[in-house]
Amino acid sequence: MISTEYKDASEEELQEKIGDLSKELFELRMQKSTGQLGQTHLIKEAKKGIARIKTLIAARKLEEGVIKK
Repeated sequence: MISTEYKDASEEELQEKIGDLSKELFELRMQKSTGQLGQTHLIKEAKKGIARIKTLIAARKLEEGVIKK
């Protein structure tokens, strides 16, 4: 389920959040590769967060396309 903080956000805010999560994911991957990451589940959470936001954006675009026709 997509949280309400994402549902109420504008597309610009969602794109910004994707950027933040992508940076976080990169940092987590670097920590994992150097052996510094003890909580590997955070990588999975970041990936899922990105996927949730992208799904919401796609659903909005699809909904707009259906409504505009």
